[in-house]
Amino acid sequence: MKNKYSDLIDQTFHFPTEEFKTTEEGELLYRDIPLMDLAKKYGTPFRFSYLPKISENIQKVKFWFADAFAEHNYNGSYNYCYCTKSSHYKYVIEEGLKNDIHLETSSAFDLDLIKKLHNEGLLGLDRFIVCNGFKTDLYIDKIIELIEMGFENLHVVLDNTREFHLLKGRTEKKIKLGIRIAAEEEPKFEFYTSRLGIGYRYIVPFYEDLIKNEPNMELKMLHFFINTGIRDTAYYWNELRKCLNVYAK
Repeated sequence: MKNKYSDLIDQTFHFPTEEFKTTEEGELLYRDIPLMDLAKKYGTPFRFSYLPKISENIQKVKFWFADAFAEHNYNGSYNYCYCTKSSHYKYVIEEGLKNDIHLETSSAFDLDLIKKLHNEGLLGLDRFIVCNGFKTDLYIDKIIELIEMGFENLHVVLDNTREFHLLKGRTEKKIKLGIRIAAEEEPKFEFYTSRLGIGYRYIVPFYEDLIKNEPNMELKMLHFFINTGIRDTAYYWNELRKCLNVYAK
């Protein structure tokens, strides 16, 4: 198995790239920014955010989906959700919000950010807020608080039946639910284990037995994550097919 840092670089980046280049002296530039100068000033390792790249990538993905939708006469919509756990920095999230995006959260802490963004007029009540991650009691409390505030498109993605029971009876307002499907890791993955979520065969019974008859709960989403990303492998297509079969049911 390839597990060296150099292997990670080879798998992640394909040189040369439009962002990176080197000078005649062999120094590395990113978008013409001399990285060695930053390293000398701030030390290493260090991390920096190039804000124009954030908007550029969001718009690129939106274009890809719009182009594919037009080609196949698909009448649905694509909603880009920025995952706050990837960076909680205010300037990063604000840059993303300039592109008419939605947000995905993973913890109670993230919902404090949602409230602050809303109070500052940066995030409307109509935005999609996808609440992923393990639901602690505090996380559930803050989810209910946002629902009571009027976040009409907040979706709670359930990892297990326990989270359903924690939500039940907490508010008279409509609770929009998602269910996370437990996808299996690629068999040769070094840390092989099933992903969080509910197994394929239990999704429909979970809906029929618990969610269907709750007057203020509505199933709106099936969520799944395949650890390899989009790759043309038998593993990927098998996992995707299982997820789509559950969705069709």
